[in-house]
Amino acid sequence: MGSGYPGGMGHREDLLTGAKRCLEEKGWSRTTARDIVAASGANLASIGYHYGSKDALMREALFASMSDWADDVQRSFEADEPVGGGRDAGLRERFETRWTRVLELFDKHQGVWRSQLEAILQVRHDPELRAAFGRAQPEGRQGLVGMVHGVDESEVDEETSRVMGSFYMTLVSGMIVQMAIDPDLMPSAHDLVEAMRRILGDAPEAAPEAPEAPETPATPEAPAAPEAPAS
Repeated sequence: MGSGYPGGMGHREDLLTGAKRCLEEKGWSRTTARDIVAASGANLASIGYHYGSKDALMREALFASMSDWADDVQRSFEADEPVGGGRDAGLRERFETRWTRVLELFDKHQGVWRSQLEAILQVRHDPELRAAFGRAQPEGRQGLVGMVHGVDESEVDEETSRVMGSFYMTLVSGMIVQMAIDPDLMPSAHDLVEAMRRILGDAPEAAPEAPEAPETPATPEAPAAPEAPAS
C-alpha cells in the first residue's frame, strides 16, 4: 500500500538537512530547490508537500542552523567548566572567557552566519521572512543572556533579556558583518571588554601631569637716584 505522500515522511528531515548543508556551502541567495534536492536525495515534489515552498524550507533551515550553533557553543562551555563553575566568576571575566569561545565557533559556522546576513538583507521585500526573524528575537536574546551569564534561559527575566540580550545580539550582528568583510578585523573578547571599560570610565587613570615649574620671581628694580636740588 502506498504512503500517500511523495517520498515518505523521512524526506522531511532529509530536506531540512540538505537545506542546512546548502546554506553552509552555497549561502542563502544562491541555493536553489534543485540544490536542496541534490543535497538531500529527496525530490522536488517533497519540498512542496512537506514545507509548502522552497522559501519556507529555507527559513526553517536557517533558524535550525542557528540553533545548532547555539547548541555547539553550550556544549563547548560545559566541556570547559564544571557544572555551576561559571557562576563563581564575575560577569566581566565570564563574558571575556565565554565570548572568546563564541568567536571561535563563529568561524566554524561562518557559512551559516553569512547566510543569515544575506537573509536579513531580504526582509524588506519578504514579509514572511521578516516576521520569522521578529518571532525569533525574544528567544534569541534570552538564549544569549543565558549563554554568557551561565544561567538557564528560564531564569532570565524580561528586563534582563531586553537590556542585556539586546546588547549581546547587537554584538553578534556586528560580528557577522565584520566576519563577512574580513575575519581578521574582528575584535577579540578582550578588546570588547577593554572598549566597554573605557566607555564606562573604568580605564586606569592617566599618569598625573608633571607640575608646572614655578615662575621665576621678577628681579626687583633698583630704586631711582634722588634728583639733585635746584640751585
